[in-house]
Amino acid sequence: MDVVVVGGGPAGRALARACVERGLGTALVDPTPERRFRATYAAWADELPEGAPVAVSASRSRVVTTEEHAVARGYAVLDNERLWRLPASVDVVAGRVVGRSASSVRLADGRVLSGRVVDASGAVGGSGAAQTAVGVVVPAGAARSFVDADEAVVMDWRKPPVATTVDPTFLYAIPVSATHVLLEETSLARRPGLPLAELRLRLHGRLAARGVAVPADEERVRIPLDGRPRDWAFGAASGLIHPATGYSVAAALRRAPVVAAALAEGRPVVRPVAERVVHAMWSRGLASLLAMRPDEVPEFFHHFFLLPDDHQRAYLGGHGDLRGTLAAMLHLFRDASWAMRARMAFPVRTAKSAGTPG
Repeated sequence: MDVVVVGGGPAGRALARACVERGLGTALVDPTPERRFRATYAAWADELPEGAPVAVSASRSRVVTTEEHAVARGYAVLDNERLWRLPASVDVVAGRVVGRSASSVRLADGRVLSGRVVDASGAVGGSGAAQTAVGVVVPAGAARSFVDADEAVVMDWRKPPVATTVDPTFLYAIPVSATHVLLEETSLARRPGLPLAELRLRLHGRLAARGVAVPADEERVRIPLDGRPRDWAFGAASGLIHPATGYSVAAALRRAPVVAAALAEGRPVVRPVAERVVHAMWSRGLASLLAMRPDEVPEFFHHFFLLPDDHQRAYLGGHGDLRGTLAAMLHLFRDASWAMRARMAFPVRTAKSAGTPG
């Protein structure tokens, strides 16, 4: 093989597709390659590349902080079947990698696959900061008190009717088909991640308060936010997860052809310096979030969504936009209260959660 991709998540499969489009002999190794994706993958519509496998989209977005904010961006949910599917020319190998070098991997059953190895097996390391969520899919009519038709509620920071901790969480409400909506209680950032039982309690409380029946099935989410980026890696393994938001799939879909081109031309798969600096700045943003008091988190996002659109876009998805990210952070710092400025400038290193008193 020319390329061996380790990991069969959305990022690994996007890279494998891009590699075969470049004419590279490509193998994808995963312990359970037949397992379908169960998570809901979504993104700002304007961050997705042309031809991205969109299942459904909303033309309007809304955020509720201390006030309501209309966000002038569409929001899209990806089609998991198309995200999972691979061309027949990709050699899919079921196996667990127990050893690797730059040019080969060794599997637990003794097989060895040769080729330029790219690690797409996910984030590792870090201090345990994570985004966690519990969600359910309900009929669109039942969700109308949370989200309107052709709309995505990306964050609703209003307090749930039931909670046993002070950790702030928000409701995420997005259409997943023409007839159904995902309602998800989300902890943006906590070290360690907020337990699913607490998120479930809060979500069920919100549903009960609006008279919405709780479905039997639920979606559970845990996204590591501060894993260590690695070279010769892709997706979360390379640091594509935004440390302060959890977004990564749109970035992986955009970057897959770029990385495939580097592999085809024999260039190293490393992240540019500008991207590394931006990632460090976003990590600083994560530290600030973890240091904030519960009442400061909605206020912080109120100020954020008052920023000019270009500043919002740069901070949320400009992986290599050093100038735009710095401008957004400085603008936000300038508009924040003195107390919040202190949290941003001197985050409490031992803070456990976004919103836990430090």
